[in-house]
Amino acid sequence: MIKGRCPTCSKAFEVDRIDDLPSFPFCSERCRLVDLGRWIDESHRIPGPPVDPADLPPGAAPDANGRHEDED
Repeated sequence: MIKGRCPTCSKAFEVDRIDDLPSFPFCSERCRLVDLGRWIDESHRIPGPPVDPADLPPGAAPDANGRHEDED
């Protein structure tokens, strides 16, 4: 038995196997997508010092449209 709490909505869940909850560790697909959206809009971040784009190797910094040199 696996017991957990959804990191998005804090709802408790209990399943026999991880395969019984395809959205694990979230309680639902909706909560999984909410979390993904928070990473995409940068509400969630991994802390660290700011990076100056001038210090990155050529092509590593995105342009004004957010694209890298090697992307079409």
